[in-house]
Amino acid sequence: MNTDLPAADLDHLRMPDLEALRRPFSTHKPRILILYGSLRQVSYSRLLAMETKRLLEHFGAEVKVFDPSGLPLPDDAPVSHPKVQELRDLSEWSEGQVWVSPERHGTLTGIMKAQIDWIPLSIGAVRPTQGKTLAVMQVSGGSQSFNAINAMRLLGRWMRMITIPNQSSVAKAYQEFDADGRMKPSAYYERVVDVCEELVKFTYLTRDISDHLTDRYSERKEKAVKAVNLKAM
Repeated sequence: MNTDLPAADLDHLRMPDLEALRRPFSTHKPRILILYGSLRQVSYSRLLAMETKRLLEHFGAEVKVFDPSGLPLPDDAPVSHPKVQELRDLSEWSEGQVWVSPERHGTLTGIMKAQIDWIPLSIGAVRPTQGKTLAVMQVSGGSQSFNAINAMRLLGRWMRMITIPNQSSVAKAYQEFDADGRMKPSAYYERVVDVCEELVKFTYLTRDISDHLTDRYSERKEKAVKAVNLKAM
């Protein structure tokens, strides 16, 4: 152990706890929430979300899909609004999430961003999304792009989520679904399968130890300083 760390407060440094990282896996189905970013009557992000739901259920997950229709713009309604409460309750319920957005003006849609913005970064001392797994997908009307995916990865990091390495970008999405709204066999479909399989694995791997994974030196130190200040008052 190196103790030559003059800039660090050694009282708040913690070694990785191998036993905490080897906790027995919970046996209930992984709880996955899917958000999609379009309200169009024919919405390829919604069709991809539903295809994702079927795959995740095949891999043993319990899946819920949030319908963004009726969700107010952020700050344009109180948090007691029924759709806001529904979204927040689902986010709290989930152990992992999938965000599926079309690309619009080179990024995710406002509908997608509004849903993410309604999920709070923190409620008191609780960070509702911290340690949850996340998979990101996008659909495009033209050639393959990763702009929306990259933007959602940034947001996932900001929400302190564990964003899995794999991702899916479906180009010319109007060609990839049949008349019944089912995704056709293709390399794009195979990547969607890969993402769903990987998300379930990462959720099993991390959900029981997320508290240990996200336990941070800086926050332990800050908490201790606040406790001393309160005691001195």
